[in-house]
Amino acid sequence: MSGRRSDGWRPLASALTYGLAGWLLLTGTAHASDLGATLKQLAPEADPHVLSIAASAMRCAEHHGQPDADRLAVIDYSRASTQRRLWVFDLAKRRLLFKEWVAHGRASGADKARFFSNVPESHTSSLGLFRTLGSYYGHKGYALRLKGLEAGVNNNAYRRAIVMHGAKYATPAFIHRVGRLGRSWGCPAIRPAVAKPLINSLKDGQYIFAYYPKPSWIKHSEYLNCPAGDSSKLLADSRD
Repeated sequence: MSGRRSDGWRPLASALTYGLAGWLLLTGTAHASDLGATLKQLAPEADPHVLSIAASAMRCAEHHGQPDADRLAVIDYSRASTQRRLWVFDLAKRRLLFKEWVAHGRASGADKARFFSNVPESHTSSLGLFRTLGSYYGHKGYALRLKGLEAGVNNNAYRRAIVMHGAKYATPAFIHRVGRLGRSWGCPAIRPAVAKPLINSLKDGQYIFAYYPKPSWIKHSEYLNCPAGDSSKLLADSRD
């Protein structure tokens, strides 16, 4: 018999060393790292750090009881509104579906967003991880309802009517005329020409991750600092 350890020994040794919770966290971190690497390949012009933490946040949510998803949208609000800063990924097929402009809330800033809030009537954008709900036709046209998963950060999104929708002020023509995108009341508004196919790609239980380098959020977000143990708090927060 060879003295070489079989491949099956490594997971067992890791589980004995770290415990079950630690092993689950290690495997989840590996999956998030793999996903982050894939996103970077699909969108090389995006900030690789933003893509990595978006992947980690989504894997954290799935690890703690949120359903798996096939699509992920990443919004990088650290970029100016004149830049494309929204990417939609098909995770199952490993494809980049959309690379788009997206507007932020009027109280978040002018060309660049700097202020974010979870407060109703604040007219600001919110950060963090969202689950998508259903689509509908309303006074803003075809729109997508969002559910914020982070307590105190974005969990008021549904009651604030923060939705993804098309808007004429979220187009390159508006940028050419004004020098920046127009602004919403907090909604991630996109150009009307892509609103329907983009919303259809994200509706019914996919993920949207909105980023800005806000230190307090980065430090305290449970999806960016994923706990390995009890999932009850994360699940409770997502139901608020």
